[in-house]
Amino acid sequence: MAEPLTVSIPHRLGRDEALRRIKSGFAGARAHFAHLITISEESWQDNRLIFHARALGQSARGLLDVYEDSVVVSVELSWLLAQFAHAATKVIRREGTLMLEKK
Repeated sequence: MAEPLTVSIPHRLGRDEALRRIKSGFAGARAHFAHLITISEESWQDNRLIFHARALGQSARGLLDVYEDSVVVSVELSWLLAQFAHAATKVIRREGTLMLEKK
């Protein structure tokens, strides 16, 4: 695990509302992308999600931190998964923004 992928998604919701939306949206995203990625572990500690995932036979571990004005996702990727980092960044940013849009 050598290649870090970090995505920051700004929002104006405040930490509590952003946390609520991320928690509810994470389950939906997990099901929606089940054909590509499997989340093997998921643990919330206050405003931080610690997770382990598998894709393409490779494992990755990551953190998702919810702040007052942003959500930051950081994932340690294997070399193989790092080859897909650009595409993954777009998907993470798009899905995260959808979860955090004003409704």
